[in-house]
Order: sequence, then structure tokens, then C-alpha cells
Amino acid sequence: MMAERKVIELYTDGAASGNPGPGGWAAVLRCGALRKEMSGGFCHTTNNRMELLAVIKGLEAILWQDAEVEVWSDSQYVVNTVTQGWKRKKNGDLWERYDAVARNFRLRFHWIKGHAGHPENERCDRLAVAAYSVPGLPPDLGYEESTENKLL
Repeated sequence: MMAERKVIELYTDGAASGNPGPGGWAAVLRCGALRKEMSGGFCHTTNNRMELLAVIKGLEAILWQDAEVEVWSDSQYVVNTVTQGWKRKKNGDLWERYDAVARNFRLRFHWIKGHAGHPENERCDRLAVAAYSVPGLPPDLGYEESTENKLL
């Protein structure tokens, strides 16, 4: 008989300085006593892209197929787009990537108030800000491609 798998908790956050500007994403995965932290950044992007990328990167790091995942995000953009079917007017490249990875899991999304003292959300915020503070960040090609033909 197979042992029942534990629920995986995924906490995420994204940040951008200037919005658009340098941006970072972060994710914390927890499952029982196991914990994994990850983050990354780009030299020019938006907060919403980083919020969504944090969820994607967290899900991409999970090896169990059909795992039950509780996703906690302070982004109403991400949570409401997934749970309430908000239109995906922007960030199509990331929404396609999300759809490709999300189908592998049983997901439940939860909105959590940002900067309200929740330890995992606060940790993600610190990691995301630190990630965009690194010199020599790469460009967010998806953002650059979406804006290159527009007059600013």
C-alpha cells in the first residue's frame, strides 16, 4: 500500500522597483519537515510578472506529479485570475507557461495579505527584493517583447 502524500505548501511573492524596473520573484516550498527557497530577478520587468513567475517557478520545482499544492500569494492579480477567471490581458507568455505546469497538480490558491507579518510571505518578500538588487541581472525577454512595438 502506498503511503499518502503530504500536501505541499507554496508561498510566493514578486516585487519590482519602479514598476517597471528591476524585479524579483521568490518562492518557498514546504512539505512536512522539508523546505526549499528559491528566487531570481530581472533588470527590467513588472511586479505582476514577478508575482506570476514566482508561482510558476515554485510549481516547476515540484517533482511529484498530481501533487496536492496549496498556493499562498499576496497578489490579487494572480489569485483572482486563477480562481475567478479574470481575463488574461497581459503576460500571455507567462500564463501559457503557468497553464503547462499547473495541469500537473491539484492546486488550491489562497490570497494572503502582504506585509502583515506572515513569516513565509515576509521571507518571500525579502528574497524577491534581494533578487532584484543583484548587479548584472538579465532582461525579462517576455516583458521586453511585449513592449518593444509600443510607443512609450
